[in-house]
Amino acid sequence: MGVLTDLDQGIVIISFTALFIILLILLLINMRQLKSVRTRYNQMINGGNAENVEQVLIGLQNNINQLTQQNNSQQAEVDQIKQQMKKMKSHLGVQRYNAFSQDGGSDLSFSIAILDDQQDGVVLTGIHGREQTFIYAKPVEKGQSTYSLSPEEKTLIDQIAVKSNA
Repeated sequence: MGVLTDLDQGIVIISFTALFIILLILLLINMRQLKSVRTRYNQMINGGNAENVEQVLIGLQNNINQLTQQNNSQQAEVDQIKQQMKKMKSHLGVQRYNAFSQDGGSDLSFSIAILDDQQDGVVLTGIHGREQTFIYAKPVEKGQSTYSLSPEEKTLIDQIAVKSNA
C-alpha cells in the first residue's frame, strides 16, 4: 500500500508540475498580448496619458457640435434657396406660327412664355403682318391672364406646365 501512495504522490506532483508549466506558458502569452495592446494604445494617444485622451474626446465632441450647427445653418440656406428658385422664371417656351394664314407668308409670328413653378410670369407675343408687327406682353398668374390669351399662347403655357411637372 505504501508503493501505491508513493506512486499516487508522484503522479500528483507530475500533474501539478505540468499544470504549472501550462499556466506559466499561458501567462507569458497573455503578457505578450497585453504589451502589444499597450503599445497600440500609446500610439493611439500619441504617447500621452489618460488626461490627453479625455481632452481629445472633449475636442471631438466640440467638433461634432460645430459641424452639427454648420449643417443646420447650411440646410436652412438650402431650403431658402429652394424657395427662391420656385419663384424664378426658369421655364421658357417658344412657339412660332403664321398669325394670318389667309395672307400666305410663313411662321413669322411668335409667342414666348417665361414662367416659374407656380405658372406665374409673362407671355410675349409678336404678331407679324405684311406691313406691321405688333408685340404684346401679357402677365400670367397660375397659368391664366387677365387679358385674353390666344390659342397659341394657351397651348404654349400648357406645354410648359407639362414639362415642369415631368
